This record gives sequence, C-alpha cells and structure tokens, in this order.
Amino acid sequence: QVQLVESGGASVQAGGSLRLSCAASGLDVTNYCMGWFRQSPGKERERVARIDHEGSTTYADSVKGRFTISKDNVKNTLYLQMNSLKPEDTAVYYCAADSAGAGSCFGGGTPNEFDIWGQGTQVTVSS
Repeated sequence: QVQLVESGGASVQAGGSLRLSCAASGLDVTNYCMGWFRQSPGKERERVARIDHEGSTTYADSVKGRFTISKDNVKNTLYLQMNSLKPEDTAVYYCAADSAGAGSCFGGGTPNEFDIWGQGTQVTVSS
C-alpha cells in the first residue's frame, strides 16, 4: 500500500524554524518527483518546493532562501526545513509524489501534477 505520512507541524513564533518530515511506504522517494504543498483557509493549494530523482530542487518565490527541501534515500523520507518563518506561512502542509514522470519533475509543479498525497500537517506561525 502506497502511503505518505507527514509529521513535524507545530505552532511557532515568527522567525522560528521547523522541520517537516514525510515518511513514504510502498514507494521509493528516489524514483519519484516529490513535492511539498500548502493550503490555508480560503486559498487554493499552492506549491512550496519539489525535488526530482537527481536531487534538483525548485521553490516558490515566497519561500526561496528560507525553506529547503531534501530527501533521505536510506530512510525513504522527504523533508522540508523551514527557517525564518512568517505568519503568512501558516497553512496545512502536504507532501506529494508524482508517479508519472519516472523521477523527473515536469511542468510547473502544480498540485494536479501529483497523484499521491499525505494527510497533511498543520503549521501555525504567530507574530
């Protein structure tokens, strides 16, 4: 059974840091384009970052320089290190996998390009 399970969400003050984890089972993160997305109330789900099978990364402009996506192939886990957090980073964060690209990340990284999703983890940043 393919499953992605996020953890690490919490409430923090602005300027703080968090590291989100996404443990994968039933799929090898090495062979997928993996991504982090977020969604806040009343807004559409948006791309945060993605990483391909070679480790190449892309980021949304809003998080560039503050967030880092990475993966541990031994632990089969995806991470999102979030530094210098802002109140506008408050959202439910989801990890996702794209099973169609054989590990490469194609397109613009929109949510509809990813077909395997975790349940999400809440991040709340207070000012």
